[in-house]
Amino acid sequence: MPHEPRAYLWDIDQAAGAIERFVKGLDSAAYAGSELIQAAVERKFEIIGEALSQLAKIDPVLAARVPRLREIVAFRNILIHGYAGVEQQRVWRIAHQALPALRAVVVDLLRELDEPIRQN
Repeated sequence: MPHEPRAYLWDIDQAAGAIERFVKGLDSAAYAGSELIQAAVERKFEIIGEALSQLAKIDPVLAARVPRLREIVAFRNILIHGYAGVEQQRVWRIAHQALPALRAVVVDLLRELDEPIRQN
């Protein structure tokens, strides 16, 4: 049974929150030096990309409201299929520059889905 759109958005929010916790207090050198944190961050990005891919299949209209969705899914594919060539500085930059904006959009969409439908 497929998830509902809200479940995919929730998965994205949870994974994004985990990434933020994993890198909190680290600088790029500390991140580059920790194989464990790199693996954890990459796994959560894989979850985000897969959840967006599935969301696009079940609710393309809602998914279209997520900026750069195709790029995020493509990033997931690089992490999974091109793991040997993953540039850790790129992952670091995405975690700090793009992830907060994605999470904000996802939180807004979750709030919208939680609002009761108004009848006139």
